[in-house]
Amino acid sequence: MSKERKQPHCIALFSGGLDSALAVLLMLRQNIKVTALTFLTQFGCDIGDKSSCGSNPYPAAEKFGFDVKLMHLGDKFIEIVKNPKYGHGKNMNPCTDCRILMLSEAKELMEMINADFIITGEVMGQRPMSQVKNKINLVAKQSELVGKLLRPLSAKLLNPTEPELNGLVNRELLEGISGRSRKRQMEMAKEFGLEDYPSPASGCLLTDEPYSNKLRDLFAHTEHTTSDDLSLLKIGRHFRLNSNTKIIVGRNEQENESIIHIKKAQYPTLEVLEHGSPVTILIGDATEENILKAAQITARYSSVKNLPNVKVSLLNSDNETAKKSFDVSPASDKLINEIRI
Repeated sequence: MSKERKQPHCIALFSGGLDSALAVLLMLRQNIKVTALTFLTQFGCDIGDKSSCGSNPYPAAEKFGFDVKLMHLGDKFIEIVKNPKYGHGKNMNPCTDCRILMLSEAKELMEMINADFIITGEVMGQRPMSQVKNKINLVAKQSELVGKLLRPLSAKLLNPTEPELNGLVNRELLEGISGRSRKRQMEMAKEFGLEDYPSPASGCLLTDEPYSNKLRDLFAHTEHTTSDDLSLLKIGRHFRLNSNTKIIVGRNEQENESIIHIKKAQYPTLEVLEHGSPVTILIGDATEENILKAAQITARYSSVKNLPNVKVSLLNSDNETAKKSFDVSPASDKLINEIRI
């Protein structure tokens, strides 16, 4: 009596988006077990934020019956953002190095749970920095996955992989999609009954120019970057006073609350009380001159910015009782333009 053949098992890089979901569904259609791996970073790959490059992976997993594991890339990812071997894209996005890191982590999981191969939702020619043939081959080589890395949506445009050659995957049931059009993907979604999927994201925060400018500034002036430092980059207007000191000014009530929640107790905090006002924090040298500039900037973005003099309060650590107040003229546009990051 012949031994029953083991069910093929793959690891899927799964963002929760349409392409990665379809790659998974192409495997499930062939009775291949899928363990989906969703990565989190400090730079916007957040399953709870619809504007980020990540989406909630669980609805599709629950509907179609596959497992999801979450993995945070932590300091490893910060290091490649600082010093990517293969360079940044237009902004601070290290797309090639990012892909290699994710696939290397997926390879460790594959070996740990004795899976057979790895899949991604990549489409040839969809992203100019990471989804072109030379980069696709480079990424497979650098992550030591040559032959074991399958891209189901573009498989027919690429060389057959080991799972195809070994009969674990039927190549004829895979796709040959290329380019940025999502027409074929939308047809497939309808065929599979995949109804709730996000619009294509523009990418993580590292592709955003204003955010990247603030991140470069942080790296240039901070030896040890903390998660709080990175969280504060996502909110407020940022101003650099000197190499040791910057100011962050909330843009709305939600950002004010976030700043208060994230900031350290020792950061001086300013606000125009009894008027519409940003919450402003000063990180660095809390000299009287720097606090006065922070007060001027706070006044500039308050609801009474057109008055010649505005009373700005320096708050206690409970953010309620005024510790000290300053009568200042709102910052000029010239000052704002000189120091804004």
